Amino acid sequence: MPRIAWVAITLLTIAVFVLLVLLFVIPGPTPNGQTTPPPAPTPAPAPFTSENVNVTSPLPESLVPKTFTVIGEARGMWYFEASFPVQVRDNNNNLVGQGIAQAGANWMTENFVPFSAKVTIQNYTGPATLVLLKDNPSGLPENDDAVFFPITVQ
Repeated sequence: MPRIAWVAITLLTIAVFVLLVLLFVIPGPTPNGQTTPPPAPTPAPAPFTSENVNVTSPLPESLVPKTFTVIGEARGMWYFEASFPVQVRDNNNNLVGQGIAQAGANWMTENFVPFSAKVTIQNYTGPATLVLLKDNPSGLPENDDAVFFPITVQ
């Protein structure tokens, strides 16, 4: 085979290789007409979940008004006489708001029981922590328990 044929085959092979690289490495237009895909949407905050308490509203990191309702479910052992305390604390751990969670079903069980709590905040705006306290009428420290997550008060 003449030398010129080898050069032509080599150049043709290199050209095919370069075209394949360009085809698979450089992104083409997307359905919206852009050459780069749009950024992935930010996932929505998830409800708060723990071993003993799940809160569906408000969500962690959410903005809440001065009066709002906490909705969720807690295991029966968190209640005493069908209720447990709910607090809002500022960044210095000062109590700025509170409410009482009331069971929405029979609380004398080890299973999850739905609750709701109307919470009122006095004279505070800014970052805070929503605290749900296990009701502990005995006062014994070994029976204390709490769950908490950040919120922001409007």
